Amino acid sequence: MDQQEALRKLQAEELDVLLAIAVFCEKNQITWFLISGTALGAARHEGFIPWDDDIDIGMLREDYDRFVALAPAGLPAGCSLHTAENTLGLAALFAKVWRDGTVFQTAETREAGCDQGIFVDVFPFDRVPADGRACLRLRKRAAFWQRASYLYHSGHITVPHKGALGAAERLACRLAHGVARLALSPEVIRRRFARLEGEAPAPSAHGGDRYIMLSYPYCDPVSSEVILPTSTASFEGHELPVPARLHEYLESEYGDWRQLPAPEDRRTHLPERLVFSDGSEWRAE
Repeated sequence: MDQQEALRKLQAEELDVLLAIAVFCEKNQITWFLISGTALGAARHEGFIPWDDDIDIGMLREDYDRFVALAPAGLPAGCSLHTAENTLGLAALFAKVWRDGTVFQTAETREAGCDQGIFVDVFPFDRVPADGRACLRLRKRAAFWQRASYLYHSGHITVPHKGALGAAERLACRLAHGVARLALSPEVIRRRFARLEGEAPAPSAHGGDRYIMLSYPYCDPVSSEVILPTSTASFEGHELPVPARLHEYLESEYGDWRQLPAPEDRRTHLPERLVFSDGSEWRAE
């Protein structure tokens, strides 16, 4: 199969996982919502961004903790919950729901020894301090420990540049990988990251709490009123939950989100190898 067919099959598998999560969350009264490029796809394309290859959803910390506690026994057959605690070699400090019997192999997962399936990412949103400096310090520490986890598990890190600068960045990642393997362990990384989650301030009596994904702390905090109560948007023919003020949320993440990127910037990032639930396989050339 060619890359375009592989992308369509990947999106179909991910959508099946997403709908299974939706049914599970409705049954257990867990609030969740589409985020990032998946929310952008819902608003701009009523489904996947045509060249996009993943699905991201979010939950406030209280719902996320319930989801992680209940999902191992409650997800339907064919789907399974994976975290750094229960899955060898998983570097992400957030949960993933895999389609069992599938393969989504990257250079990073191969080196880490992680037998990753086709997945949907599940991100917890944590409250952050109202004080701007305290919030920035928290974000920097969160970014450090998530990077440390990725570097511990693999030296094959996607770098932002090409050419000589990109080569230097890749070499630096390999060196940092060696240092991380000597100085750290997955248990230490998870413990230090969990301390950050425990620093979340108590809910404000006056509302206006601000939230961020500590496991991806590169976007600005978003207020509780922007997220909740969730609204709905059409995604691949299904009405699914999105942030309450979806357009405001997208503007905070992407600016002019209605503007399509230039054709040369519409990149699909398929992995090295995909195995689908029907047994068919795709490999990068």
